[in-house]
This record gives sequence, structure tokens and C-alpha cells, in this order.
Amino acid sequence: MSKLHIMKKLIVAMLIFMQLTSFGSCSKESVIGEETSAPIEIQVQINHIPVFIQHQTNDIATLTIKKAGNDQVQMITGITFHFSDSNVQKVIKSIHLLSTRSENSEHSTRIIGETSDIKQVSKIIMNQTILNSHNSLSISFTVHEDANIEAKIQIEEVILEFDNLTKQSVQPNKHSIKLANVVRQQGQDNCDTYRIPGLVNTNEGTLIAVYDVRYNNSKDLQEDIDIGMSRSTDGGQTWEPMKIIMDMGEWGGRPQKLNGIGDPCVLYDNKTNTLWVAALWMSGANSNDMLWWASSPGMKPEETGQFVLAKSTDDGLTWSEPINITEQIKDPAWQLLLQGPGRGICTNDGTLVFPAQFKANIGEKALDGGQFTSHSTVVYSKDQGRTWHIGRGAKTNTTEAQVVELTDGSLMLNMRDDRNRKDKGNTNGRAVAITGDLGKTWEMHPSSNQALPESNCMASIISADIILNGSKKHVLFFSNPNNKIERKNMTIKASFNNGLTWPEEFQVELNEKGGYGYSCLTMIDDQTIGILYEGAKELYFQKIAVSDFLKNN
Repeated sequence: MSKLHIMKKLIVAMLIFMQLTSFGSCSKESVIGEETSAPIEIQVQINHIPVFIQHQTNDIATLTIKKAGNDQVQMITGITFHFSDSNVQKVIKSIHLLSTRSENSEHSTRIIGETSDIKQVSKIIMNQTILNSHNSLSISFTVHEDANIEAKIQIEEVILEFDNLTKQSVQPNKHSIKLANVVRQQGQDNCDTYRIPGLVNTNEGTLIAVYDVRYNNSKDLQEDIDIGMSRSTDGGQTWEPMKIIMDMGEWGGRPQKLNGIGDPCVLYDNKTNTLWVAALWMSGANSNDMLWWASSPGMKPEETGQFVLAKSTDDGLTWSEPINITEQIKDPAWQLLLQGPGRGICTNDGTLVFPAQFKANIGEKALDGGQFTSHSTVVYSKDQGRTWHIGRGAKTNTTEAQVVELTDGSLMLNMRDDRNRKDKGNTNGRAVAITGDLGKTWEMHPSSNQALPESNCMASIISADIILNGSKKHVLFFSNPNNKIERKNMTIKASFNNGLTWPEEFQVELNEKGGYGYSCLTMIDDQTIGILYEGAKELYFQKIAVSDFLKNN
């Protein structure tokens, strides 16, 4: 072999060695190969979405590859994932690399590489041509059906191999990938849509989830809608089959679609171990109409929406027949009265409190120009549910609310404010009011319409006492789509000062993708939060460790 030939081989080897050692550098969100020393730029962006145990594909990251026009690299021959957990195979079942193509306004996704040989270092061998200067691929995980819902997946490094024998390494953004259960899937049990989540935890440790079962479509009442309930006795890891607990059948000789019952609000009386669910029912309103508008002043089911309860005294195993309390709490002049939705509370002195809303003509203009103005309020019982009473409206043009008890015994009402439909400025935010007399009088909270941005949607708030650094602290947890414009970016936030502030460092984003946006929180134990929230026609459940929020406090 000639000296010139040997010299050429040495030069090629040196170039390959330089490329192998020219790995990407790290930024807050991603790592991109340096243009000066690497011919290809690579970015791996971990999405802020959970891996759904029941879904076969979960696009957890986006892989972006950019190459210069004169680059010699034509093909990806392998991709390697380094995970932080050595037991990752107990969670992940398979990894897929997906390519999406668009032709004639239609999108198709195909698998271009996959592996089921999951280890702490897992590799996909492939031969994928790089056609364009800018290529975007999806990384998808499938997890085991019995994967622990509290597990987290952390990708430490991704290495790509190319057909010119070079490798390039990137470190994704440091975001732990969480798992989620799909408690109710679209189409399950012959139901088109599951919506309006409520969630509580009983003294037995049983999780009780309630929701709308919208059989025909996603439309609000009036429609063929029942109240469904699911139980979990293992902290949300598994869920028992759905049970219908409120169904008004063909009351009055009218079909199911003219006897819908929906928008549940669940309450747990921890003094008597009694579960209560409130729901809205009306008989006979045209199914082409929205009950929000079709309901009228009056008291009869054919005239106006009915405030209906069901209760369980055996931890949700069996439920009572419907209990109609409309006569006790509704003013006949009001157009409509209904609950939350979401969840109610049992206060320290045993008072049962449902958040509620009503539409009344009190001489104030509604935002839509109509005759009736909506008001958030509370419905309560001082005698364990034998009789019920209602407070005054806290603020005009407010609707879906949630209530918590503060350390001084007062109640905080956190309200959906319809002004936020148009207001996307500094005064956008949840309306918040305080009462010390069960809604006879209200005072606006300093955080009202500024501290908690919303796109005009239902939200959830709960209070809890947690042990932090050896001492007990009172904390409020809040969840909603953290976005003024769209119902996306489902986020849980924490406040240590009775809701005055909700610092960014005490926030955890669960799902950046959009959905219907309703959510409901509960404390599973003093170190774990449970949340049931809406995707698109489905209901998702996640468990979040309190330490995920509070490590900086």
C-alpha cells in the first residue's frame, strides 16, 4: 500500500474522529449540534404531555434534523436512547420513530423504526433517508398495561448514527415524562363523549369519579345524557367498570334525549361517610336547544332546570334514587339554577357546601345583552343533607365555580368569569370572592381577575394541610388550562398565602395539548394530588407528587 494511500486513510479517520467528538451543546429547552463543527443540527424537544397507558402511540418528543445542502449525510442508520432509570423496561413496552407526510391536505403517519428490546440504553436500527434540509420526526412510547402510574421517564441523551459512519449526540430538555390513565375512552360502552369531571377521595381511600355520559355526541344538555361513576380502590392505578348513578329515563313519557341529566358535582361528607352528587335535569326542552337558554322561570321540570341529588352511604357501591331539592332553594323568578360542576366540600364544622350558579333578572345587564344575568353562589346544608339553603350571588356574569374553606373558616369561591371571553389583558383571570356567612354577603378577594389567567373555562381548587420541612402548612392547589386564549396547557398551581399569589416555581404543566379543559382535583394522601381532566371526548387521570411543586419552598 502506498504512503499516499495510507495518508488519505489517516486524514479520513481524523475527520471521522472530529465529527464523533463534536457533540451538541445543551440549552434550557434543547440541545442543537454546533454548526461550526457538525454538518447537521439536531434538536430533541420533549413535549409536555403524559404517556397514556391505554394509548398505543404517545408522541412524547419531536426530533428535528437540519442539514446543509452540500452535506454528504443521506441516511439515518440508528438512534439510541439513554434513560436515567435502569428499570425502564418495567414501564416502556416499545419505542417508535414516526414520520408524518402531508399530501393533498391529508396527513399520514408511518413507523420508520421501532424496538421492543427496552433497556437503559435502547437502540433502533434503521435506514431512513434524509430528503430535506429540515426534517421533523416524532418519538413515540407505548407503555405496559400494568405500568405504575406514578412512574416517570427521563431521557438523558439521544445519539443518532448516519450512513457516513458519524454519530451525533444531543441532550433533550430536562422534562420528566409522566404517565396517565384514560379513565373513560371515546366510544367506550357505546358512548360518544365523556365530559364534566368530578373527583373526591373517601375515608376508605376510595377515589370516586363522576362525569357526563354523552351517548350521541359532545353537545351540552338538552341531550341523551346520564351521570356515570367510576371507583378506584388503589389510588387511581385501576378503575372499576362504569356505573350509571343518575338516569331520568323517559320521565313524563318523553324520550331519553328530552330527559338528560348532567354537569355533576360530587361532595364527600367525611363526618358521616356519605357521598353526594348534584346534577342538572330538565324534562321536555327541545334537543336542538341548549338548556342554558331553554330553561325558563318557574319550578316544574317542564319549565325550568331541576337541582337533583343522589347519595351513597356505602363508599359508592350503591346509590339512592334522585332527590329533587329545587323547591327548597330556587327562586321561581330565576331562569335557571344548577350546581358547580366539579366538587363540593364538607367544612370543619360539618356543613355541606356545593358551589352553584343561577340566572336572575335583577336589573343588571348580562354580557350577552339578555334579560337574565348569571351569578356564582353556594348551596349548603347544616343538617347532613336533610334540608338545603342557598346564598346570594357573589358577582354578576360569573358561572361555574369551586369552593374551599380557608384557615379562618371563611369560604373562598373561585369563579368562571364570562368577561374573560373578550378580556385577554391584565384584568383577565378567575373571579374570586370570600364569604364568612355562607353567602349572605361577599367580599372580592385581592387576587380576583388578575392572578389566575383563563380562556373562559371551568377550573378546580382544593385546600390541604401538608407537612413541609417538618412543619404543617396550609396550601391551595388550583388547576385549569393555563392560557388566556385556548383551552390548553393544563396546569396545577400552588399557593401558600390563601390564593394571593401563585408563583411560577410552584406550578406543574401536565398537558400542553388542547381539549375541553375541565378538571377536578383531590388529595389522595398528604403527599399526592389526583386530577381528573378532559381531553377531547375522553377523561384522563394523573397522580402528581406534592414534592414536584414544593421543592423550592
